[in-house]
Amino acid sequence: MNSEILPIATPRETRKAMWRLLAQRPGRLTLTIFVLLAASCCGLAAPAILGIMVNIAASGGDVLSLLWLAIGLLVAGGLGALLGVLGQNLLARICEEALAGLREEVFAAAVRKPLAQLEKAGIGDVVARVSGDVEAVSEAISGVLPAFTSAAFTIGVTLLGLGVIDWLFAVAVLVAAPLQIFTLRWFLKRTAPIYRTVRITEANRTEQIIETVHGSPSVVALGLGSRHADLVAAASHVNIGHSLRGVGYLTRFYNRLNLAELIGLSAVLMVGFWLHAEGAVTIGAATAAALYFYRLFDPIGLVLGQFDELQKAAAGLGRMFGLTMSAGPSTAQASAAGNDAGVVLDDVTFAYPGQWPALNGVSLTIGSGERVAIVGTSGAGKTTLAKIIMGLEHPGSGTAWVGGLDSAAAAPADLHQRIALVSQEVHVFSGTLAQDLRLAKPGASTEELTRALQGVGAAWVDTLDDGLETFVGAGGHQLTPEQAQQLALARLMLKDPPIAVLDEATAEAGTGSAAMLDQAAEAALAGRTSVVIAHRLSQAASADTVVVMEQGRIVESGSHQELLSGGGRYAHLWEAWNSSLSRN
Repeated sequence: MNSEILPIATPRETRKAMWRLLAQRPGRLTLTIFVLLAASCCGLAAPAILGIMVNIAASGGDVLSLLWLAIGLLVAGGLGALLGVLGQNLLARICEEALAGLREEVFAAAVRKPLAQLEKAGIGDVVARVSGDVEAVSEAISGVLPAFTSAAFTIGVTLLGLGVIDWLFAVAVLVAAPLQIFTLRWFLKRTAPIYRTVRITEANRTEQIIETVHGSPSVVALGLGSRHADLVAAASHVNIGHSLRGVGYLTRFYNRLNLAELIGLSAVLMVGFWLHAEGAVTIGAATAAALYFYRLFDPIGLVLGQFDELQKAAAGLGRMFGLTMSAGPSTAQASAAGNDAGVVLDDVTFAYPGQWPALNGVSLTIGSGERVAIVGTSGAGKTTLAKIIMGLEHPGSGTAWVGGLDSAAAAPADLHQRIALVSQEVHVFSGTLAQDLRLAKPGASTEELTRALQGVGAAWVDTLDDGLETFVGAGGHQLTPEQAQQLALARLMLKDPPIAVLDEATAEAGTGSAAMLDQAAEAALAGRTSVVIAHRLSQAASADTVVVMEQGRIVESGSHQELLSGGGRYAHLWEAWNSSLSRN
């Protein structure tokens, strides 16, 4: 099981957070409670009226009185049913609105999380929280919680009614309470951990399915379909196994509740017989008491039985609140950072779990407005260096200051105001081209979008039938890799951060489009501090400073001409680069 899952709120934190959500609507919540209480009181009238009718029938009373009582019985039942439905709908509406707000908070919290933390947790954990967990909570809110609340009111009001007839009836009802309470505690203690585990194993299953689908071209090409099907089946088997354990406890739980009902009803009938024999109550009152308890069968069973569904919902809520409540880094440094657009790495060391250091004692200073190219062979630590600067990974030792902020301690939102990344793999979001661009600047005008596209040389936009309103991404117009990179660079220009990182952003370009994308990158980086992880050394030649990395260390640093004159590692890389170009 993944040990890097995102935070999960404790049951106490979950209850407090849920109450805060509901308390945001005090007026409607008060009205809902009043309606449900009125519905329970109407339900209380039915057994009382039936008891009076028994007394009248036993004493040979007139038929007209029985008729009026029957009409009253129908009115009370109808009004109670109407108020019950209204109260349940009001409560469901309040809770659904609260859940909708929580769902948005969860998604926003997930987006704000550091990418490294999300990658370690796995995409399945995030997807499960904004889909499966939300679904479990939504089902409980729409179907279980209103009925549960209504049943709880009914139990309270009915016990009060029994006490009014004779306090001994209330005591008789409570004879079953110890077994019910013991059964509930026994059930909750054993199933709460199971349901939490079910939510986690469901996330693991989702992760396995997403990974298989995402990598389907490789899976098919390598003939690994059966192996991945087995992995998905194994994850499902683990999830189902935990679910079945919960079902087993649920079956035993209901068996014990049935025994408690038998004990309670027997106690009420015995007390009624004794009190009537002593002349303390009429036969009608004894009948009403028995009907009151019989009326409790369903609500007590529902309240105790629905703890099962509420536990599942509580497990989902705990995972949702855990994501929103996990404390983010302090934003206190944001105002102090000012307009600093520099990058300073001080003796930074970093190692991925179980591996040798990817960075080892790296120190680097990049002045405001300076362009630095990072070059080196594969595995030299270039991309790791970019992740440290972006705050996607945190140094094991040393510090990384970006725009005046400690990248490891700054809030992601503050850091992302100062720096943006364009990587080798860019994503085209589903929607119109204009919507895709406005992700970087939501309020951008059409003129601003056009200028950004023109700035990166995206003349192909003019050939689209619908221009900026062309639907792109999944199910829409498919952009070439070069066009997708231009789109990403245009987003960078719209966002306009003081610092930019290009991590081999134009590496996928073919020979014919390399120069075009290099020009687009030049335009996007103009006027801002930039770090370019260079795949093609032509990008390094135009940089103010070239930094050469080997085995996680900086081995050379200087201008393009200085390093060529020095005849060191960079000069050898440059010679090999030019030789490969001449052969092609």
